[in-house]
Amino acid sequence: MTKKIIGRVDKVDFPKLNLFDIAVKIDTGAYTSAIHCSKIVEQNGVLHCDFNGEAITFSAFSRTDVKSSNGHKENRYKIKSEVIVFGKSYRINLTLSTRDDMRFPVLIGRQFLKHKFLVDVDMEHVSFKQKCNEYSNTF
Repeated sequence: MTKKIIGRVDKVDFPKLNLFDIAVKIDTGAYTSAIHCSKIVEQNGVLHCDFNGEAITFSAFSRTDVKSSNGHKENRYKIKSEVIVFGKSYRINLTLSTRDDMRFPVLIGRQFLKHKFLVDVDMEHVSFKQKCNEYSNTF
């Protein structure tokens, strides 16, 4: 399998979360991927979350410990979803985090990147540019 080259930042789609052209930071220092959401509440075995003002519920979820770059350990909810990169849909594990104070609402970590992508830190928005070019060529 040939690995695609992805840049240090991009914009991708999370169709099951109704999120499109979402800015992501490719973070080879992070093992897991994380996505911003708010109002995370577990109630009667169902996880309720808010993504960009839209309430979404999950019946399948788990919890996992995540260690930040400063060594702080946090127990987070983890969901399975899908992400579209370079026009292809992939399954992805996402930990849920409040990232209000962060520049990027999503971090893509090594667990997702391995066996699929090589990271070129000199490049940006490679998948998004391809998507825009394909869209403009349809007219």
